[in-house]
Amino acid sequence: MTKRPGTLPAERLLTVAEAAEYLNTSQRFPRRLIEERRIRFVRVGRFVRIPESALHEFIAAGLVEPVTLRGNYTRRAA
Repeated sequence: MTKRPGTLPAERLLTVAEAAEYLNTSQRFPRRLIEERRIRFVRVGRFVRIPESALHEFIAAGLVEPVTLRGNYTRRAA
């Protein structure tokens, strides 16, 4: 099968239930993300699908890096 020019690469599209399982949340959470337009989604007829890469992007955007302390900051046990 050849790729046609201007088409998107094949990517796994997840149902809301699969996205909720991937995020370890209820189904309401991905639905809310879609409603608030905080995550990319695709409409396939009347169905909604979420690209797997959109979930990766959402998780990466919320990633908080650990703070590294400089100098001689050590905590003492009480």
